[in-house]
Amino acid sequence: MPKRKPIPDFRSEEEEREFWATHDSSDYVDWAQARRAVYPSLKPSTETISLRLPESLLADLKILANRMDVPYQSLLKVYLADRVRVELGRGQTTEELAAMIREPEAPYGKAPKGSHRKGK
Repeated sequence: MPKRKPIPDFRSEEEEREFWATHDSSDYVDWAQARRAVYPSLKPSTETISLRLPESLLADLKILANRMDVPYQSLLKVYLADRVRVELGRGQTTEELAAMIREPEAPYGKAPKGSHRKGK
């Protein structure tokens, strides 16, 4: 069994991230002895935001959520996460993604004047 290197002390999370990005953890940890850790009370970090939606879009979202018997905020997060994953998977440039951003035109009402980006 090879001798493991000691894990250094880190001054910050950033320093630790940089270290592990450039070092093989198997030089420091015997993964054959590892056990799965369970943290039942750990919740993902979230941030509260304010989001303006057309009333009809919010009403439709609530109808869908009610049919699925889930909170509408949770359904919105699922839909949003799925769309972000799809868009990031397309490999588009930042400029191509930015060109797609515009308020929905229909069926959920008109966007305020001047809020639409012009397509390329």
